[in-house]
Amino acid sequence: MVIKNWQRIKAEIANWRVGTLPGIAMIIIIILARITGSLQYLEWQALDSFLRLRPSEPIDERIVIIGIDETDIKSAGYPIGDKYLAELLIKLKTYEPRVIGLDIIRDIAVAPGYPELVAAFQSVKNLIAIEKALPERIAPPPTLPPEQVGFADVMLDADNRLRRSLLSTPINNDYKLSLSIRLAAAYLANEDITLENGIKNPEAMRFGDTELPQFLANSGGYVGADAGGVQVLINYRSGQARFRTLSLNDIKTGKFNPNWLRNRIVIIGMTAISAKDIINTSAIPSENPGSGQVYGVEIQAHAVSQIISAVKEKRPLLQTWTDAWEYLWIFVWGMIGMGFGRLIHSPLKNILSISVASIGLIGVSYLSILWGWWIPVVPALFILVLNGVGLAAFYQYDRNLKSQIKEHQLIIERAFDTIHNGPLQTLSQLMRNARESDLPSNQLVSELEHLNQELRAVYESMKRETLTQREILYLGQGIEIDLQVPIHELLYEVYNKTLERDFPCFKTLKVKVPSFEPIDLQHLTIEQKRGLCRFLEEALCNVGKHAKGVTRLKVTCTCEEGWYTLRITDNGQGVDSLLEGRGTQLSRNLARKLKGKFTRAPLPIRGTVCELTWPVSKRR
Repeated sequence: MVIKNWQRIKAEIANWRVGTLPGIAMIIIIILARITGSLQYLEWQALDSFLRLRPSEPIDERIVIIGIDETDIKSAGYPIGDKYLAELLIKLKTYEPRVIGLDIIRDIAVAPGYPELVAAFQSVKNLIAIEKALPERIAPPPTLPPEQVGFADVMLDADNRLRRSLLSTPINNDYKLSLSIRLAAAYLANEDITLENGIKNPEAMRFGDTELPQFLANSGGYVGADAGGVQVLINYRSGQARFRTLSLNDIKTGKFNPNWLRNRIVIIGMTAISAKDIINTSAIPSENPGSGQVYGVEIQAHAVSQIISAVKEKRPLLQTWTDAWEYLWIFVWGMIGMGFGRLIHSPLKNILSISVASIGLIGVSYLSILWGWWIPVVPALFILVLNGVGLAAFYQYDRNLKSQIKEHQLIIERAFDTIHNGPLQTLSQLMRNARESDLPSNQLVSELEHLNQELRAVYESMKRETLTQREILYLGQGIEIDLQVPIHELLYEVYNKTLERDFPCFKTLKVKVPSFEPIDLQHLTIEQKRGLCRFLEEALCNVGKHAKGVTRLKVTCTCEEGWYTLRITDNGQGVDSLLEGRGTQLSRNLARKLKGKFTRAPLPIRGTVCELTWPVSKRR
């Protein structure tokens, strides 16, 4: 039993080995493609798609956008004058917002009203204005102290879309903070939550027990990205309406609820298409300014909102695995694909299984985004499909090749069996006669001609079987029997035709007892039927050649206690049972295929019993 189990294990290992090398090679190719950045664009698109498909979130009422739109520009001009900004800031101050962000560059005066704007800057102590820090610097309003200034620079990806927020960066021996981090820090400071260095990562930023996961060069689907300063991935707020937006005219006319501004973060920026303060992103649905586009002031709102929401409500920030875990994840899906290719033989079932697994992979990746984890979906999906489909074809080719080899071997064995039980038996008899007595030349020629005819008949029979695809058994002398008939009829036919052959020991037979019970062997294959017929033919030929003095022959096929038994018993002199020829080897192979056993042994007084037994089985 241990040997059989070990043989099965070795055979299974050999089968797996067929697809292991190409499967591992494909995994390595996908990993190399990811390492070189070839899949980076697709992974970005997958991230954007998952973010865009999330359920809608409610408006973040802690943030209000004051958008200067086209209507406001018509009345106030562009760029909007200092007078209008001053009036807006003084007006907003009366509504007591917690902090005001000015997302409009104002490094130089824009007449009229510069003195009024300077006075407003001095009056509104909770104002934070912007500067541009990278790559060329645009200064902030000159009258504001550094702690009331934050940069508004963004880090666009190679496809010109925004997926990460730059929070701080070192410039000229100085360390500058962004507008979004300044606004978040000012808002949370009112609740005694201060900005500190991270604990897990000292280079990261932290508010209370919420550490902002730092973006690195190879985070998620990125490869060799610019990770300078401190950056985080943007977990955009989902839904069509993300923040409440008022216009400059709304503030002037007072057409809004004052409670919308009280104790809130107010961000002032351009929401006019003509101002061209537009950022590309496909991570959130947008109709205005256009599909895949968002106003810069809303980007600032998203960047602030995700920080405050993470600190106050534990809304997830986007995190990524380490490189080791990501490549292990890809490797595991590659192995799953290899398993599908090896274990599922049906093309339809293979495609269905891979489709279900792919949907599962995409579903897991989508849920991970909802939980704040960006895991590799594109390379994992690629390797699952490539290994699942590609190796299935590879294994199918290997199975077909083995099947052809097996079929060829079967044809060779069948041809040899036919020759062995026919012409070779005649040749053996001829050689024995020649040794025992001098054959006349005319008799020798006659016997050789008969042998020649038998060989040609074997060839013609096998050719017909191959061309017509008929399942037949050739018994010599042009006799063919149909293997489709019940097994007991087949065995009886073989018995009769074999005993008609010219073997010397058949001439002394006086008692012949055949008994072939009509047993249920419908689950035997054609080859197993053929093997049983050849076994009976071989056993009878041995009796005819070797059982000297035989007078009694009994041949039975019965079913007893769950075992089928085909038994040939004679009372002749017999042959040395220690000698194992081709016939004995074939009998043992047949017994092995039937999961049964073969025995040939002398009887106690005189004679030989040749027996093949195999278990009853409803399915083989």
